[in-house]
Amino acid sequence: MRKVADIAVTVSMAALMTAGLGLAASRAQAQAGLERLAGSTQDPKGQRLLVEADELIYDNDRNTVTARGNAQLSYGTRTLQADRVRYDRGTSRVFAEGNVRLTDETGALVTGDRMELTDDFKNGFVDALRIQQTVELKGEVVRTRISAPRAERIAGEQSSFDYATYTACEPCKDNPAKPPLWQIKAAKIIHNNETHTISYEDAALEIGGIPVAYMPYFESADPTVKRKTGFLTPRFITTTALGSGLSTPFFINLDPSYDLTLSPAFLSRQGVLGQAEYRQRLDNGSYNVRLSGIFQSTPSAFLPGPLGAADRDFRGSIESRGRFYLNERWRTGWDLVGVTDKWFLDNYRIRNQNITTEYFREAVSTGYLIGQGDRSWFEARGYYFKALSSFDWQKEQPIVAPVIDYDKRIDGPGKIGGEVRFEANVTSLTRDATDYQGIPRTGSYLFTPTVNGVAFPLYETCTEFNRERCIVRGLGGTTTRLSAQASWRRSFIDDAGQVITPFAYLRTDLFSLNPSRTGFQNQFAGSIANIDDGLTGRVMPAIGLDYRYPFVADFGALGVHTIEPIAQVIARPSESRIGRLPNEDAQSLVFDDTSLFAWDKFSGYDRVEGGVRANLGGQYSVVTSSGWYANVMFGESIQIAGVNSFRRGDLANVGLDSGLEDRRSDFVGRAQLSPNQNISFISRFRLGQGDLGVNRFETGVTARFAPFLPLETSLFYSYYQAQPALGFAHRREGVTATATYRITPNWFLTGSALVDLTHYLDARDTYTDLYNTYLANPVGAPPVYRSGNPFYLSGMSLGGGYQDECTTISLNYIVSPIATAIGVRERNQTFLLRLELKTLGEADLRQNVGTVTTADGIAAVR
Repeated sequence: MRKVADIAVTVSMAALMTAGLGLAASRAQAQAGLERLAGSTQDPKGQRLLVEADELIYDNDRNTVTARGNAQLSYGTRTLQADRVRYDRGTSRVFAEGNVRLTDETGALVTGDRMELTDDFKNGFVDALRIQQTVELKGEVVRTRISAPRAERIAGEQSSFDYATYTACEPCKDNPAKPPLWQIKAAKIIHNNETHTISYEDAALEIGGIPVAYMPYFESADPTVKRKTGFLTPRFITTTALGSGLSTPFFINLDPSYDLTLSPAFLSRQGVLGQAEYRQRLDNGSYNVRLSGIFQSTPSAFLPGPLGAADRDFRGSIESRGRFYLNERWRTGWDLVGVTDKWFLDNYRIRNQNITTEYFREAVSTGYLIGQGDRSWFEARGYYFKALSSFDWQKEQPIVAPVIDYDKRIDGPGKIGGEVRFEANVTSLTRDATDYQGIPRTGSYLFTPTVNGVAFPLYETCTEFNRERCIVRGLGGTTTRLSAQASWRRSFIDDAGQVITPFAYLRTDLFSLNPSRTGFQNQFAGSIANIDDGLTGRVMPAIGLDYRYPFVADFGALGVHTIEPIAQVIARPSESRIGRLPNEDAQSLVFDDTSLFAWDKFSGYDRVEGGVRANLGGQYSVVTSSGWYANVMFGESIQIAGVNSFRRGDLANVGLDSGLEDRRSDFVGRAQLSPNQNISFISRFRLGQGDLGVNRFETGVTARFAPFLPLETSLFYSYYQAQPALGFAHRREGVTATATYRITPNWFLTGSALVDLTHYLDARDTYTDLYNTYLANPVGAPPVYRSGNPFYLSGMSLGGGYQDECTTISLNYIVSPIATAIGVRERNQTFLLRLELKTLGEADLRQNVGTVTTADGIAAVR
């Protein structure tokens, strides 16, 4: 029976100590003494001590009180637990022994064999101390631990540990004495709860019990700190153009709502790269601004213009991002990137989420306003695209502003019912130079500067400017389009289960065209097509009917089987002004199972499908109670009357070689099989109408074999027949594969690969074009034929690592394709090492390897 817990009386330590009776208190005696003294004296802060124990012993001769047997003392937000607690009134000290546990106001748990504390638990000494603190980092729960044979607690705000260790790793369950994966051993560790810092004196970092780094002194924020002024993890830099260097970020916590990070990078070959980032969080959002700049010491490490920035002393960038919520329905923001030259960000390894660097390099700046209702959507944006590679011509990049989209759905009126939808789009686009592409690609360029005997062809164009040999990817000048569409549809289901959906829509487009006909080869666009100028428009009304009749049969254990024939007919007038209007947003036309029953198969607003067309097909599916699922779909599209929109190519020849250009389209289909939730097979195909030849085929599998095998993998094969009218003179064929294998719950291997099975065809043509150019102007060394390998490894990533509750370490070897200034693709090879010691920091080390001889903008090999 717990004496004081049963009495449930709260008194101050001083009041308790004056009740010395010199013997083990009986229940009645304790009751009377505590009731008499409760409230007569208390802590100046008004805090009282709650004591619970199996037995209370008062010794008036020694002036002590002892709580024995599962003793628990609670003082404010602090709790002390032990087998035995003794209070010495003369010294105002508390002595706790046996399984001692002290929990403070932060939730940190301090354990030890013996503790000597003041009566408010703020000061004292601890023997065989261990501290455990639980915090949340990046959504994960992390427990940090400090242990020491002797420690001192000072004023409740600072703890000093002698010959201590610090780690965030869990002890080994089978062998707790085994050293953790990493730990810091120090002659003294001082944890300051007021400044929330942990300082280490005469410290060494140990990995697996082996010292790997010595630090006479360093300081870090404790795990509870999210923001604190101080140095962040340094970053190491090494390239031939920059030399070797070190970036030392310093974080300044100016206020809980805004901060500043200064990140100077000291480079042996180029000097000091300055970087600063300011971040601020407001009541309704946040924004940041990052500045970078350098006065280069060795500009000659880079190629001269227009291939590099060798003619620049100062180079820099400005980047900003903002996100603001105006109210529950409206939000606005921006992503901005500005640079002094297109090579700066890549040369100095500056990365931003708005920069793509895999197959091409560009920075996208945008500002937007978005509103969302229950059944409506509004979005207004502006775009600026900055090309970041030598072979990209900035004058061909468009400025797009504004792009406005509105979508609203309402119930149909009265007896008409169904759903009424209104869509609108406004797009205005301006570019200086018309973007041409030869068909097939001829390897013709605007000009070819020569540096150190190496020719660099720049800015692809056409050899002949006519409809048969050249297409226009983007028209120079200004184009503004206003599009609006109102549609209605309603589904009827009869007693037999037939689903009949009539629909109708009216589409209108108004164009304001001001094509540029002078400068930058703009004058040749008129010889490819007769392009409209000024105001022009088009109207496209349509009515249609969608018919589906699903036949459903339930075979019990064999599953539910469904056969569903589908027929769709759409009646429209013919599309007008094909080839007389620019096409900017409807160039991605893919005819497959997903677009077979689309009302309009074009991907954007610049084109509109016309004519009377029937889309026919059907699908079969089966679902079993065991989780088995299969689906097969097959169909075709038939032009019944009017002009086939896909038979007459526009300025970019969109529609040709699509499988829709003939009266009867190619056959499209899909087959999907999922034996269970862990494995899925899917195939999509497009077969020629006459010979059933394969024009497009994609197939793949994704699988997760747990718990039988700790492996997740995917494998996809793709085949696309040649589309010469679109500039693809050869078939395109490749395999992509990814896999993650967990050797143990902590150790893992990862890999991915992209195999280009037709690379040798493009390599052959590229060599032929370069060789013909060399024959016409034999300057420098002749071109070298590269890679006739039919199994060309275009991209690859191999790696592995270790991850547990306190550590993440990974090493990856990455091979990625890069487009270079001379128009060929090479492979950039990189080793990436990443190490994270949770609560201490993380570091990345990236090193390029290989012999890239055409590194964009750089004169020497990296």
